[in-house]
Formats: sequence, C-alpha cells, structure tokens
Amino acid sequence: MFVSTIPVICYYNGQIVRTKTDVEYEGSETCIAPLKIPIECTFQQLIDMIYSKTTIDKRRFNLVLICKYPLRNGNRFQPFPVRDDSSVGEMLDLVNTTTIEEIELYIKVVRVKAQLNQSVGSHEDLSIRDHYNVGQSVYGCGPSTGAVPNTGLDGDDDDSADEEGNDQDVNDERARDDVDVDENASSFRTFNQVLENEQGIYVSAQAPYCDVSNHQDDETLDESSPEAEECHCPWKLRAMVMKDTSLFVINKYTGPHTCVNPCLNQDHHQLDSNLVASHIKALIKAQFTLSTAAIQASVMEKWGYQISYKKALDGKHKAIRQLFGDFFQSYTELPRLFLAIEQSNPGSIVIWKTLEINMPNTEIFQRVFWSFKPSIEGFQHCRPVISIDGTHLYGKYKGKLLIAMGCDGNNQLFPLAFAITEGENTDSWGWFLASIRNTVTQRMGICVISDRHLGIMAAMSDPHLGWAAPSAYHRICMRHFASNFMTRFKDNVLKNLVCRAALASTEQKFDKHMNTIGRINLEALQWLEAVPLQLWALLHDGGRRYGLMTTNISEVFNSVLKGAHSLPVTALVQLTFFRLNGYFVARRELGANRLASDERFTPYVDAQIQSRVVKAGSMEIVLYDHVQVLFHVKSRRGRIHRLNLHEKKCTCDE
Repeated sequence: MFVSTIPVICYYNGQIVRTKTDVEYEGSETCIAPLKIPIECTFQQLIDMIYSKTTIDKRRFNLVLICKYPLRNGNRFQPFPVRDDSSVGEMLDLVNTTTIEEIELYIKVVRVKAQLNQSVGSHEDLSIRDHYNVGQSVYGCGPSTGAVPNTGLDGDDDDSADEEGNDQDVNDERARDDVDVDENASSFRTFNQVLENEQGIYVSAQAPYCDVSNHQDDETLDESSPEAEECHCPWKLRAMVMKDTSLFVINKYTGPHTCVNPCLNQDHHQLDSNLVASHIKALIKAQFTLSTAAIQASVMEKWGYQISYKKALDGKHKAIRQLFGDFFQSYTELPRLFLAIEQSNPGSIVIWKTLEINMPNTEIFQRVFWSFKPSIEGFQHCRPVISIDGTHLYGKYKGKLLIAMGCDGNNQLFPLAFAITEGENTDSWGWFLASIRNTVTQRMGICVISDRHLGIMAAMSDPHLGWAAPSAYHRICMRHFASNFMTRFKDNVLKNLVCRAALASTEQKFDKHMNTIGRINLEALQWLEAVPLQLWALLHDGGRRYGLMTTNISEVFNSVLKGAHSLPVTALVQLTFFRLNGYFVARRELGANRLASDERFTPYVDAQIQSRVVKAGSMEIVLYDHVQVLFHVKSRRGRIHRLNLHEKKCTCDE
C-alpha cells in the first residue's frame, strides 16, 4: 500500500558501528528523534526538520546523514549516505519497496569550525572509522607507537632553493606540496587513531585524494619497485572525497601488514644533494639520460638509504653543472668555443645573430648556425636530399635545436648543419635554410623533406631564400602527414590506406587505395586531394625523394643527442663535434677497407643489387629485339610487361 508520510527514526549523540552484515548506532548518550517525513520531502527540508526536532545548533554543527540500507541478498544492511534530493527519495521509497516499516537514519554531528587545509578537505568530516569500517579491522603488525607524520619533500635544507631555477623542473616531475594539519582538531585525532590502529607509517594527501600507506616515499611505490620488493608489505589505503558531501570514501585498500619498522628505510640528513652529485658524476658522464629513479636506486645500493625524488633531482642538476659548466656561463663561453672550432677545422662555418643593446661591447644572443668542413665537403657526394627537423632544448634557458641531415651512399645519416634558435617560426626557419643555401651547398634540385610546420612551408616557398622550385623541391614526411590525417579523421583504417597510397609506385595501386578511401569517407579523399600529390605521394614525386619518405634520418640523430638537450649549450655543441668526428673516422676506415678489397659499391648498394637479382631469378625473360633491346618479362603472378632497356622504361611503371 502506498503511503504519503514515512516514519523515520533519527539517532544522534552516538557513533555508527558497522559489522560484516549489519550497521548499528551505539553510545551511552544516544538520543532518538522520531519523524514523519512526507514522501515528496527534499534534502533541505529533511535537514531543517532534523535541526528543529533535535535542537542541534545549525550555526555550529553540520549534519552527515547515513541511512541503514537493506540488501537484497539475505538479511544484511549497509550504510547509505543521504546527501541530496535523489538519495532522500531513494531512502523514503524503502517503505514501499521492502518489508521494513520504519527507516533508521543515523546522524553524524560535525563542528563547522574544525577544518583541515582547504586543499584537502575537512578532516572533521572525515568519518572513515564510523562509516567505512577502517577502525574495526586488525592487520598483522599491530598499532604503531609513533604519531603519523605529515607529507613533504625531505630535500636538504641548504639545497631547497636551487640557484639554477630547478624548482620548475621539480614541479614538472611530480613533486607534491606539503599539507599542514591542525593537530588540535578532535577529528584529526580520530583519524590519527585510525591510522595508528592500522600502523600507518606515512600519510600523503592531495585534494581530492588521500593516500595512507606504509611506504616512506611521498609517492605511491609500484609493487615491482626495489623498495616494495625489499619491504614485502602490500599495506595501502586510499580515500577520496565524495562529491557534494563532506565524507571521505575508501576506494582502495590492500592488507594486512606483513612488515616491521626496521625494513622501512629512511633518508639520512647528511646524505645531501652535494654528496649525491659527487657520487653520480661518473654515471652522468657516461649516460646523459640517467633517470632520477636510477639515481635513487644507485644511492640505495651504495649507502642503503632511500633519498627523496627532489634530492635526487637536485643532485643530478649539480652533477651536470660540475661536469659541463653553468648554464648562464656557457653562453659567455660559446663564442670562444666556436672560434677554437673554426681555427682547428678551417672551412667550418659559424654564423651568429645577436640583438644589440645600449651597453658597450655587449650583445644579446639570439641564434647561432654551424656546419663542419667535412660535412660541407662530403655532402657533394651524397644524394641531393636533406631532411630538416627541430627539437626542444630542456636546460635552464629554453630554445630549439634545428638540424639538417643528408643520406650517404651506404644509406646512413649524414649530419650537415645545426642551429640553436629562440624557437620554431617562419623567421628562424628562413634564416636556417638561407644559411645552408649561402654557406653549405648551392646544389640545384635539392629535395627537402620535413613536416608541415608553417614556418618551414613559408620558408620553402620564399623565392628570395633559394629553396623554391626549380632550385629545390619540398616534400612532406609521410609519417607526419599520416599523423595530421589521423588527427583530423581519427580512423586507423583510413590512415593505413593513406600510407599505402603514399608508398604506391604504380598508378594502378595508387588509384586503388585512393578509391577505397573515397568509398569509406568522401571528405577524407577531398582532404587528401587538396594537398598537392607531389608533396606526399611517391608516384607523383618525380624521383626527387630517392625513395626517402620520412624525416627519420634527422630524428635518428636527435635520438643520438638525447640527454644533451638538457645540458648547457657548450656541451651540446661539443657533443655534435665529437659525434661527427666518430662518424667520419669509422666510415673512412670502412671505405678504405672496401676499396682495398676492390669493392665498387657500399654494403647497402650491394644488398639492394643482390635482392633484385634473387627477385629476377623467378621471372621469365624473352629477348625480342636485340637492336632496340626490347624484352618481355613474365612475373611470378603471370603478368607480362614490356621492357625497353635502352630507354630504361617498363610497362610495370616501376
């Protein structure tokens, strides 16, 4: 039978106790307030009725409502938070949908003034013990004797402010802010007792999440990490604030404790970032990309202490400065370095662009371009194709490293020119390409492969820079082009068809893939046709690419310089010098050995010839005209093509 008012029994001045199958309200001062709640009652109306019935001061206390909610599976009950009109309606509907005749509503009275730092939420509202059965469980180790410490980065005091501006880097690499807790708040004492019962060794809180675990670091340890393997204790508790309420909900719990306190490694105050820097200098010198986690592991292995993430990062920055110099001073020393390079390598090119200021003998650095003499000479014997790309500099002073790469006869990368600029834009790319054209190579018909950066597109079309057709030809990297297409249409099938069309060497294959794209998505076909085909399709390239479809050769060299992007600029320039010197020495020896063995071609060319010989062995060849050198060639699939060897043409279009 449907009723218009619902009997609700309100319990207050006690505490909620939850067992495996039931929820009860206990306390020596527990009070009961019976109410008749209209079926259309709203949450605010319910709150007002409770304040009126119980005489609780609404100016000093907030109310947290928990309903005893029956489960369908057996005679079991669970706490059900009542926090809005929808949950009120669901609570009142229990009388009509279940066998209960009156509803039990448990009231948690919360002081308004007792609060934690606003970024985390109110610990007075943190009723984990009452509502979510944390305090009712016992796990392994038993209670902890110490108070629960607050979170924070335990970096050394003398290194807290890095003079090189490393604070921004720390923020970018997951450092957390400290959370201040009012230890006098009664609710925090309750929370502290909960953690002591569970032996919570460390607390880290960041709104709207709260982690409580036995890990000593300020970030949750992965189960496979060395620290977790050493400790062998899986205990972890994670909570988050419920939306539109003042409650924390435990959404992840792992237990019980299997650890003892001696296995929890702590940091040492004398193990500061200066000592870390001196320890890892040799490691940084051997590997620029040494991660902060690897530094922490190395310190742990040597001294047996787990240092913080911030201390490891500070130590890495100090080691870099000790090895490669100061970031600011490196710009002062850069002219001297390039002067030494020009004097020791005659014919090398260095071009500066600076900004003048109203100070005598002082200029502001903007850009520098350099190319080594062996690169300039060697490129005359390479294919007329260069790949250009830019990459970020991650040191104290940001910028871009622009690179131009060629491809030698062994299909290996051939570093050609470099530049450090303030960024990637039309002016910087135009200046870089003009420097190459004026000082490095004046070869006509060079093919330039790049991505579709607007600065590059504008510079390549500028007739005053010497890169417009027929002096040079611009082509787009197939991988970047497919990525742009994917960003626009978000379809992997279409993306694969675009790549196949770009690589097609015959009109039949190209038309087949383009027609398939049109049948699937006409807009995608129109997008492709709007871009000139010679920019991205091998079939319409005119042979300018020499088979190179991507900017991989320049990106490979970027990966070779990986790690150096975060070093001072003098170290970066020296690295390009020594890398190129290593390339030329190794390839000179290879070339000398090939010539001594009377080898006419490079290993790459020999491999290509051999693969084609193997492929031709499965074909039938018939000579029809020895004067005009005409052949009929029958492929393995039974297709017959006509080959004119004199004109170097075949009906297969390959």
